[in-house]
Amino acid sequence: MPNLKEIRNRIVSVGSTMQITSAMKMVSAAKLKRAQDAVTKLRPYAAKLKELLQNLSAVTDPSENKFAKINDSKSVLIVAVTSNRGLCGGFNNNIIKRVQYLIQNDLKENDVKVLCLGKKVKDVIKKTPNYFITEELSAVEDIFSDLTFERASTIANELMELYKQQQFSKIVVVYNRFVNAATQAIETEQFLPVLEVKQVEGVSVAQDYIFEPNKDDLVAVLIPKSLKIQLFKALLDSNASENGARMTAMHKATDNANDLQKSLKLSYNKARQAAITNEILEIVGGAEALNN
Repeated sequence: MPNLKEIRNRIVSVGSTMQITSAMKMVSAAKLKRAQDAVTKLRPYAAKLKELLQNLSAVTDPSENKFAKINDSKSVLIVAVTSNRGLCGGFNNNIIKRVQYLIQNDLKENDVKVLCLGKKVKDVIKKTPNYFITEELSAVEDIFSDLTFERASTIANELMELYKQQQFSKIVVVYNRFVNAATQAIETEQFLPVLEVKQVEGVSVAQDYIFEPNKDDLVAVLIPKSLKIQLFKALLDSNASENGARMTAMHKATDNANDLQKSLKLSYNKARQAAITNEILEIVGGAEALNN
């Protein structure tokens, strides 16, 4: 059984850890509120713009839309979005597992490359030949140190340029979609080529548009803008999910530390009581010996 000094040291150590986890929980809660407001405000606009983009692609000749045209490349690019820091439960590990599953199963017939947005996925993927980066993206690879629409646009522009150069036949984004503070849903969204609007019983449900200005100008402006918004929304979702996951993980860690501290204090009190009892017994035994 540990002595009293060891138990006291453990109680102090657990108390220090509990203070750290409690502080991290409060910081994550404050960040979560801002991140949640940002992604909630952007979602309706991004969804409507994506719907408009799909309808526009459905009524546009593929030869006129370079972002909807299928090329002959056998390479596929996965944009994996994780965080720069840990202590957020299974947030990062779930993305890494999904990327590895796509490489080994759904995309195993393709030459798959992975673009890492976030240090945690980079630490794993850079050890394999699937790791991908260009000079243009190296400056914004660590995007979560300063998440802005301008930096997200830089990444989206480079991805569109890579697709136009036919380096990849498909680009998909894997990220955590924010549901609530305790729940994140892993999403695998196709970024390029642009998907056409779905059909119902073989009939396209695309709307008939009157273009003003002309169709070419709208395609040239609207599609890149929509793709930038789509990527920025994925990054905001991931950022909110990270803070929610960290807040939940730190809340559980604080509760566990509190329970452990109570258990240690109970053990300490028992050990102290046992030591006092032994001392009393020794005193009584010594007194009896002197009397005899």
